[in-house]
Amino acid sequence: MYNFEYKNPVKILFGKDTISKLGGEVPRKANILMTYGGGSIKRTGVYDQVKAALAGYNLIEFGGIEANPHYETCMKAVEVVKENKIDFLLAVGGGSVLDATKFIASAALYENGDPWDILALAGKVVVEKALPLGAVLTLPATGSEMNGNAVITRVETQEKKAFGSPLVMPQFSVLDPQCVFTLPDRQVANGIVDAFVHVFEQYLTYDVNSPLQDRMAESILTTLIEEGPKVLANRTDYEAAANFMWSATMALNGIIAVGVPQDWSTHQIGHELTAFHGIDHARTLAIVLPGLMKIKRSNKKEKIVQYGERIWGVKEGNIDERIDASIAKTVEFFESVGIACRLPDYDVPKDTIDKIVQRFKESNAAIGEKRDMDYQEIEEILMDRL
Repeated sequence: MYNFEYKNPVKILFGKDTISKLGGEVPRKANILMTYGGGSIKRTGVYDQVKAALAGYNLIEFGGIEANPHYETCMKAVEVVKENKIDFLLAVGGGSVLDATKFIASAALYENGDPWDILALAGKVVVEKALPLGAVLTLPATGSEMNGNAVITRVETQEKKAFGSPLVMPQFSVLDPQCVFTLPDRQVANGIVDAFVHVFEQYLTYDVNSPLQDRMAESILTTLIEEGPKVLANRTDYEAAANFMWSATMALNGIIAVGVPQDWSTHQIGHELTAFHGIDHARTLAIVLPGLMKIKRSNKKEKIVQYGERIWGVKEGNIDERIDASIAKTVEFFESVGIACRLPDYDVPKDTIDKIVQRFKESNAAIGEKRDMDYQEIEEILMDRL
């Protein structure tokens, strides 16, 4: 196991009717900007719950944040922040609203040039200041409620970029599993697959003698496999909703990442599919992952075999046969919750592959847990998904 440092300061308020506790978490005299998406929180009653909990607070609203949050929309919110001297942000929604709010928190106080640099030059540009924020989670999926990561799309240039900073970790996140009751099948399915692949990016790498992290990762995968279909079958099954919601949070709050190598190439490739075609984030992951497992099997063979045996009971055959069976089981699971896994299912043409490959070639980036995946292997992975 590698050396590591771990700190997660996010306070979690989990369970039924926890939105009512917001008043005890938000600073009483703050100028608050509440961010949300397309208005579903008004249809589901979450909006009314938040307003009731914060009655008497100075609350300004900013809605319309997209499913893949746009840089352009975020910058409009930054203007609202500055005009109204906002000093606290409250994200009410799923991972996209949270991601947008994290970027808004950073961009509003960025003084060193173009705020796009926070994303375009992530790793080189360090976030030095950010407004404090809290969250009310309505969609389990991204784990953004308990980490400092965010991903933003710039429509003008068809780019999707990520950044991270401990300064944008929420001060608190409210997780009421009853919010799952009103979600459509599409969003539940996306959440299941998103959380599943988050675990994979931290688990399906190579062995560094970290059995505890492996088994924690495997427990999240198993729980998603068991509980996800229950949520799809009966949206008001509270226990299933609660287990699903907490699994998605645990998948990306950093705990299974400590001391182990991480990959994230499935995400990096998938982001390009969203940038060019607007495909739901989770669905891009379901497209890319099977091809990546196939093409990078030599890198990942020990972990794929372990995954297949421990999660799916794949024990028969030689190494290649077991790997093929493990990939097939993964695809079967994704498809069973309603997520298609090939590019033609989303009307993605061959020329999109060429555009994506050209971007990776121009950036000269080597990705993956061993930093050995170049644009040629990325092309192989995407061609496999046609």
